[in-house]
Amino acid sequence: MTDPAAIDRLREALTKAQYTVDGCLEVLGPTAYSALARNESVAASYSVAKENSPIATLLKLFVLQERVDRKYAEAALPLADALAGGLVAEDHSDDSVRALVDIRPYGESDVDWWLVSDLGAGLVTGYSAPMRPDYVLGVGGASTTLAQLTVREQADRALDVGTGCGVQALHLSRHSDAVVGTDLNLRALDFARLTTELSVPERAGRIEYRGGSLFDPVDGEKFDLIVSNPPFVISPESSRGEGRFTYRDSGLPGDELCRLFLERAPAHLAEDGWCQILANWVHADGVDWRERVAPWIRGTGCDAWVVQREFQDPAEYAELWLRDSGDHGTRDYISRYQAYLDYFAENNIEGVGFGWITLHNAGAQIPTIRLEEVTGQIDQPLGAQIPGWFARHAFLRDTDDEQLRGLSFSVAEDVTLEQRAESPAGGGWTPKSTRIQHNTGLHRSGDIDAIGITLLGAADGEKTLGELLDRMAGDFGLAPELLRESGMETIRSLIEEGFLTIN
Repeated sequence: MTDPAAIDRLREALTKAQYTVDGCLEVLGPTAYSALARNESVAASYSVAKENSPIATLLKLFVLQERVDRKYAEAALPLADALAGGLVAEDHSDDSVRALVDIRPYGESDVDWWLVSDLGAGLVTGYSAPMRPDYVLGVGGASTTLAQLTVREQADRALDVGTGCGVQALHLSRHSDAVVGTDLNLRALDFARLTTELSVPERAGRIEYRGGSLFDPVDGEKFDLIVSNPPFVISPESSRGEGRFTYRDSGLPGDELCRLFLERAPAHLAEDGWCQILANWVHADGVDWRERVAPWIRGTGCDAWVVQREFQDPAEYAELWLRDSGDHGTRDYISRYQAYLDYFAENNIEGVGFGWITLHNAGAQIPTIRLEEVTGQIDQPLGAQIPGWFARHAFLRDTDDEQLRGLSFSVAEDVTLEQRAESPAGGGWTPKSTRIQHNTGLHRSGDIDAIGITLLGAADGEKTLGELLDRMAGDFGLAPELLRESGMETIRSLIEEGFLTIN
């Protein structure tokens, strides 16, 4: 569908039917809606089985992949346009209509969008065509993770590498004057253009889509923000230079795609620009994953923050991506599963890490690089907090201890202090440990001693750090100069982790 008038009529029909995230939640109910998010369609199908309203019809068609009576399809959408545009097909034998694409409500808190992609694989109910090599994926957990991580500062130019159906480009268009989306899969670009015209017609002129691999379509160009959910899957097919599906298999062995991406990205980052990608990396031969990834990061010359969120052993990894491609339960499932296990065993791969990488082109002579594992609770979206993380590290890098002692600090608003004590047989309470913790974001926590507790309690945003340390030295019977020197490492750590904020 490329006719602007037809796209307008489709948008009007979807809007009139209240085919939005909130509308679908209301029709399906929370239980079926949550199940559908897990790609389990039975509960959703059950919820709308006896419903023929326009929104129920649209759900049956484009999400549940069920055939619907032609008369209900005509009441729900401009059927002639949808047929001519390749969105649906007719079956004249029973006067029914079925979807050829997935049109999925999506958006942010204040906007409604629609993502156009190929029909989802592996649904229990309805019609599901086999996945083709140039399959175009809709929104998933990785897509939403990247969107929530993205720095939302105003940008002149933003780049979405491997745009797929265009979901990241929609987000970028809200805070970027111009957006370029690239993809090796030219068919994906057709889906992305329709997603854009359907969802943000007023901003479609600011979003440009180009075909090509990685950064080839933007040779010589620079951007203030680069985001990517690249084809990072580590698969036996890619190791042979093949790859079953363009959206996830790069045709490069192991985690070479992510290394290559980081090698090329800095040349396209404007001064003070950001690059944020999702990535997989190999855990092999007993080598710590940080040792594997660190050389990729050092080569960028940028400040960098690398977070490993999850580790999967070979079996878990194989199961994840075989479910993703709808192979579970097929006759090829066992052989494909074994191929993953063979590949990992032959290459001494103990498992695969998944996480995100953020680069900041701050121009530092000695860039700040941190690689860490964060597997606990986090509160999304984190995008608004990421610039602060880099700013704190840059501040500490550029500020010596004497300068720090001349500044005043306050405790961050989301910090709590928890003390654990035990009651001995004789009665009373004996403190065993004291921890501080953030209650938002990454929920960082750490042990703290009596001096640290006193410092946090006294940090009122008015007295300088030096004044606080001198007063504390007297309270603890220590020489002021000793505390001024010995306490700085702890204080820097408190600032780095955001427990102390500068006034």
